[in-house]
Amino acid sequence: MKSVLVVEDSATTRAMIRAAIEDMGEDFTALEASTGFEALKMLPREELDLIITDINMPDVNGLELINFVKSNPNYRHIPMVIVTTERSSEDKERGLSLGASAYVTKPFRSEELQAVIAKILNQ
Repeated sequence: MKSVLVVEDSATTRAMIRAAIEDMGEDFTALEASTGFEALKMLPREELDLIITDINMPDVNGLELINFVKSNPNYRHIPMVIVTTERSSEDKERGLSLGASAYVTKPFRSEELQAVIAKILNQ
């Protein structure tokens, strides 16, 4: 079972990402956090195979979350994907340089996100 944490402050977008993950088959399960801080609290309690995060969120933003995860020896092995409305090359470069494996811009197609997830998790 592959466990994917979706960190997104928009309930609608969170539901769309969760549906895309669950449509990948019974080997996938989606967990949800509506803020970066909520995601940080979940890290020690969950065995995660992937984290998908937005950039713009209240409290801890997606880039701060990536920085924390990738600088922590307990979690740095978890691949991360950014799904965001931010389209600037600076944001993309910063996210990837912090350790994100992929950068997907909204709006996205479910198939596009599923392909990224499958590639990262070698499915």
